[in-house]
Amino acid sequence: MGVGWQQVDSAGQAPESQQPVQLPPHGLPLLIDSPGVGCLSPGEDKGRSSQWSRGAPAAPRVPVLPPSMGLTWKQRVFTALLGAAAVSGLTALLLVLVGTMNVLLPPDTKFGIVFDAGSSHTSLFVYQWPANKENDTGIVSQALACQAEGPGISSYASDPARVGESLQGCLEEALALIPKAKHHETPMFLGATAGMRLLSRKNRSQAEDVFAAVSRALGQSPVDFRGAELLTGQDEGAFGWITINYILGLLVKYSFSGEWIRPLEETLVGALDMGGASTQITFVPGGPILDKTAQATFRLYGADHTVYTHSYLCFGRDQALSRLLAELVQASTGLLIRHPCYHSGYRGTLALASLYESPCAPAAPPDLSQNLTVEGTGNPGACVEALRKLFNFSSCDGREDCAFAGVYQPPVQGQFYAFSNFYYTFNFLNLTSKPSLSGANATIWEFCLWPWKLVEASAPPGQDRWLRDYCASGLYILTLLVEGYGFSEETWGGIEFRQQAGGADIGWTLGYMLNLTNLIPAEAPAQGWAQSFGIWVAGVVFVVLTLAATLGAVAVQVFWLQD
Repeated sequence: MGVGWQQVDSAGQAPESQQPVQLPPHGLPLLIDSPGVGCLSPGEDKGRSSQWSRGAPAAPRVPVLPPSMGLTWKQRVFTALLGAAAVSGLTALLLVLVGTMNVLLPPDTKFGIVFDAGSSHTSLFVYQWPANKENDTGIVSQALACQAEGPGISSYASDPARVGESLQGCLEEALALIPKAKHHETPMFLGATAGMRLLSRKNRSQAEDVFAAVSRALGQSPVDFRGAELLTGQDEGAFGWITINYILGLLVKYSFSGEWIRPLEETLVGALDMGGASTQITFVPGGPILDKTAQATFRLYGADHTVYTHSYLCFGRDQALSRLLAELVQASTGLLIRHPCYHSGYRGTLALASLYESPCAPAAPPDLSQNLTVEGTGNPGACVEALRKLFNFSSCDGREDCAFAGVYQPPVQGQFYAFSNFYYTFNFLNLTSKPSLSGANATIWEFCLWPWKLVEASAPPGQDRWLRDYCASGLYILTLLVEGYGFSEETWGGIEFRQQAGGADIGWTLGYMLNLTNLIPAEAPAQGWAQSFGIWVAGVVFVVLTLAATLGAVAVQVFWLQD
């Protein structure tokens, strides 16, 4: 229904009692032009006005149009889209508030740098571990290995200023690997071994000058340099033992249940290390260690470990072979030395004084200005006899717990890993595939019988420097392991000759860093907010629906023409 024409009085106002005229269902008035109904002229207005008071019918003067009673299609669509956007947006907000939980974020990564300043060369290693650690010891992995240019730092005794330059190349590689934001918190150490131990014994002042030069050079780097130190032989052996047992997963490993567990102690392996100036043996004996000076104890991953370890200074490969040549010189009457460990056909010269520079050498002859001529005879039997004189086995006669030179050692047991010069020598001789003791001995003897020309022709590239010494070093290792440490045909099969294991180099530096992380405070795990995957997907869907509905509403308002 609609409101139709109204009667008005002469003043143009409708009487209060007058009710609206009812219209047809379509709500629009019909204008009818008939006598007595219609528009009045000005002259007729006054005469007819009295008829309204008597209720006489008359035509209405002013039409009043009805207001709309519903929404247009544009308004309906716009309202529906806004409503959908509001509902989906509210749902996404509820999912964020209700479905979010507090979680521990992945631990930050720490870095550490260790320089291994050996007697013949210096190596740099970069290690990394999670900042929260495991039972106070970091789960450490090797990130970089770099060999510095030049010889060992002890070789710079006469010119210490140059030692810093030799370390810069590897240090720059390490700094490029470690994020700059972590440089200031990255600890860096330099550990010197037998080469510097010998220099300290020979000339303490020169050794101190070398360490001072190293500290000045490394102290200028942006990392946290903690100093250069001289490692004892016992520390070197113990850290090497830690390294090999760690990378084999024998100290701690990740179980299938997602937990860190410690394997049984019976599975731990021994370590055989040989550098240029010293050699070490470290293992867990089957009984108590009677000589406490040969005992090392440390705590790793919440467990205490006690091992037997001994380091033999002057029994590294380079020093042992130099001592051998010096003994042959003393046994000779002239300057022509016939060397049974050098291949037949070999001939070379060297300065006599070079044999007596080390504190390991025997007493020097009065005149050191002459040169020696050395000829190889290729006699492995005579070579072994000459090597045995270096050990002083007679001091251990009748003692089962003695190695040589009167040094206490429990009987070897279990598996051992032999690395450094043990590996380099046996790898050249193709003896790293675990042959029997008799097989290894036969192979080395056969190689020693090769003429020098055949050795030169068969050698791989880059071996010229050590080529003449492989026969001597092979027989020296056999003598040390069998007659010195006491390995037999039965226990020989337990020795693995390796350079790497578990993606890391075997040596003392990783064990040093593992032990060091006990001293580096752990960081509390960082916390954050997270959602389950299903709730996250649902939230994304509702956010997308909210954006789509909002954009749709804007499009309707802007682009939909008026009805």
